[in-house]
Amino acid sequence: MDSATSDARTPLGATADNGLKIVVVGGFGVGKTTLVRSVSEIRPLNTEETMTKAGEAVDDISEVRGKSATTVAFDFGRITLDARNVLYLFGAPGQERFWFLWDRLFSGTLGAIVLVDTRRIGDSWYAIDRLEHHGTPFIVACNDFGGPTYAPQQIREALDLDPHVPLLDCDARSRASAKQVLITLVEYVRNHHGPQSGRYDTQVHAPHQELAL
Repeated sequence: MDSATSDARTPLGATADNGLKIVVVGGFGVGKTTLVRSVSEIRPLNTEETMTKAGEAVDDISEVRGKSATTVAFDFGRITLDARNVLYLFGAPGQERFWFLWDRLFSGTLGAIVLVDTRRIGDSWYAIDRLEHHGTPFIVACNDFGGPTYAPQQIREALDLDPHVPLLDCDARSRASAKQVLITLVEYVRNHHGPQSGRYDTQVHAPHQELAL
């Protein structure tokens, strides 16, 4: 895997004056923290805490037995698009008791990534419901956990996705894969929710060339 080796000292360019917010959401243990870490150009800020025995009565860890820490607020990373435009990445906590934070994180968001574990696809329903409620553009990325393979149409039907919502596979541990997820989201927002739609007045140009990872 080609995981990121972020430098915490990477400076923000003096000409960067347009911050674009992206939120990564999904169920408990789907890889949100890992994706932010993989693609961020700085050492990400994270609020992970060690999971304790007492927490087993609150969080269902039956499907994520190897998980030893969990996000309790949000993860934060940064990606420079070009001299002026910067993506700020926010990874939302997945446990149900932290869902109240999501509505605030969605405020002012350019778009969102719904990260899915196809072994636990029902854990993603709430994220999609809240994004649709807020009218926030989103794409769906299926993180590779080595589980059973499903056809894209099967996943779309299980998530009740609109046909225009992009659906792709990814490996959250891979910088290249995480980069492709971001490119897909930025292109989707630009093409379907850009200035011509009246939703955003921010132009995001040629992400293939400008995601300098």
